[in-house]
Amino acid sequence: MNAASFNARVDDAQEINIWPMPKPLPTGLLPVKDFDVSMLPEPMIAWVADIANRMQAPAEFVAVPAMVAAGSIIGRKVGIRPQANTDWYEVPNLWGCIIGRPGVMKSPAVQQALKPINRIQAEARREYQSLKTQFDAGELEREMRQDAHKAEVKRRLKGNPMADTSDIGCPTDEEPILRRYIANDTSYQSLGELLIQNTNGLLVHRDELLSLLRSLDREDNCEARGFYLTGWNGTDDYTFDRIIRGTNLYVPSVTIGMVGSTQPGRMRDYLQSAIHGGGGDDGLVQRFGMMVWPDVSPTWSDQDREPDPIARSAAFRAFDRLNALTADEVGAQYDAFDQTHPYLRFDAAGLGMFQEWRISHEARLRSGDLHPAVESHLAKYRKLIPALALIHHLASGKIGPVGDLSVLTALAWGEFLESHAHRIYSAAINSGATGARDILRHIRKGDLTDGFSARTVRNKDWSGLTDGNSVADALDILEEHGWIMSEDVPTTAKGGRPTQIYRINPRGLS
Repeated sequence: MNAASFNARVDDAQEINIWPMPKPLPTGLLPVKDFDVSMLPEPMIAWVADIANRMQAPAEFVAVPAMVAAGSIIGRKVGIRPQANTDWYEVPNLWGCIIGRPGVMKSPAVQQALKPINRIQAEARREYQSLKTQFDAGELEREMRQDAHKAEVKRRLKGNPMADTSDIGCPTDEEPILRRYIANDTSYQSLGELLIQNTNGLLVHRDELLSLLRSLDREDNCEARGFYLTGWNGTDDYTFDRIIRGTNLYVPSVTIGMVGSTQPGRMRDYLQSAIHGGGGDDGLVQRFGMMVWPDVSPTWSDQDREPDPIARSAAFRAFDRLNALTADEVGAQYDAFDQTHPYLRFDAAGLGMFQEWRISHEARLRSGDLHPAVESHLAKYRKLIPALALIHHLASGKIGPVGDLSVLTALAWGEFLESHAHRIYSAAINSGATGARDILRHIRKGDLTDGFSARTVRNKDWSGLTDGNSVADALDILEEHGWIMSEDVPTTAKGGRPTQIYRINPRGLS
């Protein structure tokens, strides 16, 4: 060993000795409750479990979009009044989001869960095509009938302008309308026109959900954002009065279900913006009550087999029943002052369970112990819990008042979903710890070298580390735990402020 190499080794040893041993960084994700398939309506249990097993994906990746789709098919046909006497009314249209890393089967799981509603949509399209063919074939006859009608009216009025022509029938064949259940990529104006034709509501499915939410954050899309916010309520009407679309385009009830997926980093970044007063701070994202970020099993086994035909048939029949369901068939009631919103209530046992939950829930919301963003999210459970109970009740093939079993499963859903909400919001609220772990990972990979600056990190454009506050928080945590040390380097410019760089603790590289 030459003298230079020996001296370098001595200098390295001395350098390491002056550094403390770094302390462990704060732990990562909060734990979440395991999903129990018994929370599903009975006809869906074996079907969801079979899909999840064959795909080796978390069961909630299938269960969440399945429940959202079921609620969308019910739509405005039947709602629920969660109290015994008031006119508080909820429609079971829900918003769901699947969160997971790339490659964990999010999109394929959602596609499997939406097969029943896509099957119903395909059948509606076939029926429409048949009716449209018949309608088009009668075009010449309709024109001739209209001409004959005009001629007869003209003949009568020629001799007597006050003649009665009400007995002359006028051809009134209406062009068939395609019943829509699901929409993917549409402007809010086009979605509104679809809802005029499909008053029961629609399910919006976006594979990458954050692309839609970010587009709604733009200043020029504020009307679209308001339209979607109205659609979550599921009970309000809407009128378009725009020259380009015409005036008085009336949507009787904007009822929108929504489901999609995204990646953890993208959701964390979006929530950070919402939490810190960005474009998404009006509660839009908090309406995604069916939002889950499960752990993915570290083990995998090949499941190369056919889908369970019995389980699949039972689930598809349940969706078909929901599609054919009428308010009268399930014993829905009508308000004397509102004949447009048929509803069910809880039975005595179900009402007691719901009241007990709500008393506790409202106390928590008012305790001041929750982060405002989490509080806003959980406040939407006032709709989520009764809506889930109604979906469970009707998808199970039951009629009449919603019973205690359906309420119990809805409350189990609530506990399960709340654990995921805490994980998701915690990742954004405590993003400094997540960012610190990400920076440390990049240091160990060699993406950052000794003497890097905060600007260096920002310019890397890593997820969650693109703005100054996030980077500063992450670097502060790393320094506090001894992984790096800040150092001011004098600038070469006369009178310039020193540049802050970060030295890397060599003890953390081993």
